[in-house]
Amino acid sequence: MDLHLKNKLFVVGGATAGFGNAVAEALIAGGAKVIAVARNADNLNAMAKRHAGQVEPLSGDITDSQTIAEIVSSVGKRRLAGMLVNAGGPPATRAVETSMEQWDTAYFSVLRWKVELVSALLPGMRKQKYGRILFVESVAVKQPIANLVLSNSMRMAVVGYAKTLSQEVAAGGVTLNVLAPGYHDTEAVKRVIAKKAEVSGTAYEEVRRQIEQSIPVGRMGDAGEFATLAAWLLSPLSGYITGQTISVDGGMVAGSFG
Repeated sequence: MDLHLKNKLFVVGGATAGFGNAVAEALIAGGAKVIAVARNADNLNAMAKRHAGQVEPLSGDITDSQTIAEIVSSVGKRRLAGMLVNAGGPPATRAVETSMEQWDTAYFSVLRWKVELVSALLPGMRKQKYGRILFVESVAVKQPIANLVLSNSMRMAVVGYAKTLSQEVAAGGVTLNVLAPGYHDTEAVKRVIAKKAEVSGTAYEEVRRQIEQSIPVGRMGDAGEFATLAAWLLSPLSGYITGQTISVDGGMVAGSFG
């Protein structure tokens, strides 16, 4: 299927690993141009070399205001088709062991920077009467995950923000949606497994096996599968979908509206 991505410009956070990398590669395969944001300059430069003419590397911490300013400057007066709002999550902790300092840090690392980034780039999208904004959060916003109190809590705030803003800008051609991934074979999930193994006193591989058995499809997801849906939601074809939080979880969420 042609997603009509050719020569369209996107900003992709966390572009060299996990979901961010998979989505960036999917957009590039469709002919898009990507401002790839990540901390590792070497990985970014290698990515730009592999996809000469399609990738603009921007090294920095996307949660930092200075990097956000650099993203805005990089976009400049060009027509920005969409952005993948994505970065690593907070540490795995239980509610009873989480300090107030960790709560404060999670506000900045999970919520605040996303509002700042969107607020900076949204005016251009509204002026051109077109834009796609896609947040990568977690299935925890629908079904909380043990030992992830910071993610469970702060990501729900992102969903509330995205839903509210989507209703305010929908008539102007800008859509906002949230993807809520369940267990995928990524570094972030490996950290979750390690924390669960620590808390339960169970071997890492046994915890992984138990998780896979709990997923109706019987396995963890692949970032490439996730990226196919993300690319569609970032494309012109998704114009009638906005304000939605879509689970990508192998059937893990038990509720009827999962």
